[in-house]
Amino acid sequence: MSTQQEETHIDRSFNRSMLIKLFVVALGMFGFGFALVPMYRAICEVIGINNLVQKDISAKEVKNRQVDMTRTVSIEFDANARGPLKFKPEQNNLDLHPGEVMTVMYQVINEQGRMVKAQAIPSYAPKQATEYFRKIECFCFTQQTLAPNETKRMPVVFVVDPKLPKDVKTITLSYTFFELDVPKSVAKGL
Repeated sequence: MSTQQEETHIDRSFNRSMLIKLFVVALGMFGFGFALVPMYRAICEVIGINNLVQKDISAKEVKNRQVDMTRTVSIEFDANARGPLKFKPEQNNLDLHPGEVMTVMYQVINEQGRMVKAQAIPSYAPKQATEYFRKIECFCFTQQTLAPNETKRMPVVFVVDPKLPKDVKTITLSYTFFELDVPKSVAKGL
C-alpha cells in the first residue's frame, strides 16, 4: 500500500469513528432531553414546588382554623385563557376575614366545534401571599376536558390563613387556562 492510500484509509477510519461518536452524543442528548420532563416532575414533587395537583389544605385542617374577625382582606379574581377558550370568574372580588372558608365560581366556555383538554395554572399577588392562600378544592388540580361548545362552572374553595401578614390587605388570585395537546392541524393555523 502506498503512503497516500494509507493516509486515505486512516482518514476514512477517523471520519467513521468520529461520525459514530457524534451520533452517540446526539442520541444521548435526545434521551436526556426526553427524560427531563419526568425528572423535573419528580424533583418538584420531592421539593414540594410547582405542585398543581394536590390540595393546599385538608378539610380537617380547615375545621381547626380560627377566623380573625378583627380584619378584612379583599380578594380579587382574574382569568386569562390561551387558546380557544373563554374564561372568567363569576365575581371580580370579595371581602373576607382570614380563616373563613369561601367558594367562588369560574366559568369556562369551549367555543370550538371540537373537544378541548385544558389545564388552569394559578398565580398570586403579592407573591408573599402565596403561602397563606390555601385551596381546598380547585379545578386547577386536574385537567379539564370540554366537549364542543360546552360551558362549565367550576368552583374554587379556599381559605386565607390568619397568619397572613397584617400589611397584606388585598390578594389577587389569577388563573391562566392553557389548551393541552393542541391538534397539529390547529397548531399549523396559528
